[in-house]
Amino acid sequence: MAVKMKDIADDLGISLVTVSKALRNHPDISLKTRERVAARVQELGYRPNLAARSLVTGRSMLVGFVVPDLMHPFFADVAKGLSAVLREKGYFVIISSSEEDPELECKEIEHMMAHRLDALVVASSQSSAEALAPIQQSGTPLILLDRYFDNFEAHFVGSDDYNAGKIATEHLIEIGCKRIAHIQGPDTSPGSRRLKGFLDTMRKHGLEVPPEYIIKAGSGDVEGDEHGIQALRTLQSLKRPPDGIFCFNDVIASGVILEAVAQGIDVPKTLAVIGCGNLHSNRLIRVPLSSVDQRSNEIGRRAAKLILDIVQAPEGTKPAGTKRVVLQGGLVVRASTDRGGISSRPGKKIGKG
Repeated sequence: MAVKMKDIADDLGISLVTVSKALRNHPDISLKTRERVAARVQELGYRPNLAARSLVTGRSMLVGFVVPDLMHPFFADVAKGLSAVLREKGYFVIISSSEEDPELECKEIEHMMAHRLDALVVASSQSSAEALAPIQQSGTPLILLDRYFDNFEAHFVGSDDYNAGKIATEHLIEIGCKRIAHIQGPDTSPGSRRLKGFLDTMRKHGLEVPPEYIIKAGSGDVEGDEHGIQALRTLQSLKRPPDGIFCFNDVIASGVILEAVAQGIDVPKTLAVIGCGNLHSNRLIRVPLSSVDQRSNEIGRRAAKLILDIVQAPEGTKPAGTKRVVLQGGLVVRASTDRGGISSRPGKKIGKG
């Protein structure tokens, strides 16, 4: 028979309430009693009935996280930061991938909501916020991560994508690039904001951006490296190929470098390449990739702290309005743009990050 909480209480000669509080590390219960309960729980192999607990507390202790791509290192790092903070408070994260498919995203969200989530974090692939409105109407706290929608009031945690575009472009100009192309991401806020940062910076420096220097990648996340390969082939077929490329993200940039090496292009002397995200694999690429650090792990941690502020606030003291947490990134120079004099060693970080 399954061990019940009442069995532990009877065995230790304490009340059921005391056992319940001890299992939740409630400050009302002494450390000695909590240790006694923990030891007996381990001896008897007790497993709490989370479904029953949620009916009593009104909390499932579950937080949903929907991402565009489970394999993308950026979202993996965000999930790591998110889980680390929530785990300390007894919350568990359920992760699902939309595969950059808006219809699949809606199905995944509907399935998650059936689990009575305490909060939902979404890096959305939707073109508009229409599909997300029912979440807020249900009363479940919604946190948009990395991607937001204009004219849609929701909590948001992410990086300054416009500034990322400026940082990357300024760096390419600083090292002497004159013909700079941009491989654009999807039609989400990061894609449009990084593009605007790129264009505004080029305009500020009086540099031309021919229409053919803007390549639209089919996806920034799913098979992004393949999109980078195809984009470079297109750019190299031009009469005047670029001498610098700012890629929407590091996955696309890694594909660009793979193709550049395959074509015998000297990176960074002939072609400088910079991405965005500062993923862990960047230093392992054939030509280590320069990037704009988005502070992905910190994004996850900040999202978790925002969730805890919302769900743990006493009744009647819930945070008013919505909160935006926007982190500033910093330039990380590696071999793909290091033409000498910028970085004394690969991986040097410049600016915030």
